[in-house]
Amino acid sequence: MNPLVLLLRLLLAIPTLFGVALVVFVLMRVVPGDPIAMMIPPGASPADIARLRAFYGLDAGIPEQFAIWLRELVHGRLGTSITFRQNVMLLIGERLPATLELGLVAMLLAVLLGGAAGIVSAAWHGRWASSLIDGLAAMVQAIPDFLWGLIFILLFGVVLPWLPISGRLDPNLSEEAGTGFMLVGNLLSGHLEIAGSILNHMVAPALALALPVAAILARVLKASMQEALASDYVMLARLKGLSGVRVLLAEALPNAVTPTLSLSAVQFAFLLGGTVLIERLFSYPGIGSLAISAVVGRDLPLIQAVVLTFAVLFIAINLAVDGLVVLLNPRLRGPR
Repeated sequence: MNPLVLLLRLLLAIPTLFGVALVVFVLMRVVPGDPIAMMIPPGASPADIARLRAFYGLDAGIPEQFAIWLRELVHGRLGTSITFRQNVMLLIGERLPATLELGLVAMLLAVLLGGAAGIVSAAWHGRWASSLIDGLAAMVQAIPDFLWGLIFILLFGVVLPWLPISGRLDPNLSEEAGTGFMLVGNLLSGHLEIAGSILNHMVAPALALALPVAAILARVLKASMQEALASDYVMLARLKGLSGVRVLLAEALPNAVTPTLSLSAVQFAFLLGGTVLIERLFSYPGIGSLAISAVVGRDLPLIQAVVLTFAVLFIAINLAVDGLVVLLNPRLRGPR
């Protein structure tokens, strides 16, 4: 990607984040409900309430509150959580790695399942197997991720209790697991029992997130593969006597994967957004579960920080995939 284009995209991210922050900040202050009223103990005096409002910066007008919050944000300070009474940055830092690991595992499952289904369906186009895969993909896509989560809780927690359906790992291993990116850290350090427990707890929520995305990727990849298989260079490869598998995987797939990769960036961003409900269903200690706790408790500083974190993730994912698409497709690099 041209460095100037990349710099422009980065600069455009600043007004985007500012707009997100402004909209969320204003909405959180005009909706009904008083976060301070949820915190004060019975019998609190008006002076106590006033001090609490001043501590959280809620005693000024909305424009002044936003200016103060923006100034603190520039200095890397997001305030104190009303619900947890902790530094918001520390809370986000503790929970974000769990969500990113869950999202990456779910996206890996989606790419593997969707990619395999799309390739097989394209290879068997016109046969009953292709129609079966298309029908299953349409059915899977029609069921939202949170409903898949409820299905897996019932299936794996009640009917066939094969998988854990709550938490991030076995409580007996929590002291040895460390913090942050626990899956990556324990895999790299060779603690396979802990890493296995983390993966075991991830299977059900990751599948719930992955299945709808896999169905979308399968349908898009199949359409791209069919277009590539009808192209001149594939016809030429067949005339040269290349095997069907080699034509499919070496000629058609590399040219069909670019649209699917671009879609994967968008779907990964939505997948991370879906962790809000899935983490709550599976009692998974990530940023999605934290977001629901913040909303229930009208925790304004925490809500603003969580939304801003998701916005940064969405922008970063799209920038990264744009660069990857350019690397995979030399025609998009422009003149040298």
